[in-house]
Parts: sequence; structure tokens; C-alpha cells
Amino acid sequence: MVHSKKEQEMLLGTLDMLILRTLITGPAHGHTIAHVIEHTSEDVLQIEQGSLYPALHRLEDRGWVSSYWGASENNRRARFYRLTPLGRRQLHAQTHRWQTMVEAIGRVLANAGRAAS
Repeated sequence: MVHSKKEQEMLLGTLDMLILRTLITGPAHGHTIAHVIEHTSEDVLQIEQGSLYPALHRLEDRGWVSSYWGASENNRRARFYRLTPLGRRQLHAQTHRWQTMVEAIGRVLANAGRAAS
């Protein structure tokens, strides 16, 4: 399936928001971030490594997350990511935009049935 540039930006922005939201509870490494998103969404959302790590690097480049090396649960060396104050503000802004969009789409869908009648 081919996505337009706007659709790709929206999908990336959604993944960014989900990652930032996951990190609000504290630092985590990539595998844990993906697992939390998948588990919290009841496995509706599946996060591919090919999307996750570029997103984490993009968020780090923007200053929304920082990273450091540490030991994972099984004592393997892993890169941990944490939310920065700038990332926390960005999460708040993105969450507000997302909620506004969902409410607007809900209104359109609710009214579409009435308009068709």
C-alpha cells in the first residue's frame, strides 16, 4: 500500500506520540517500548523494529528523548531512552491535537448516518 507524504507524516507522528507516552513512566529500551505499546493496545498495534529504531533516533535528534547505555532485564547491554522536558511538552501538544482530531472524526461519523437518511 502506498501512502501519501501527509499519511506517512501522520503515521510517524502517531508512533512518535506512542513512544513518548510509553516513556512518561520512565526510561526503557526499544524492546520494552515496543512490548508496552503492543500489550497496552491489546496487540492491535504491532511495532516493527524497522519503524521503532528510526523513530527513536528521530526523537533523539529533535531533543524529545535522550539515551544512555545500560543493562537490560537479562543483563544484556541495551540502549535506554528517556523523555526530556521538551519531549514531555511535545507529548502534551501531540496528545491534545490527537484528541481534537478524534473528536472531530467522531462528529463526522456520527452525522454521516443522519445525513444519509
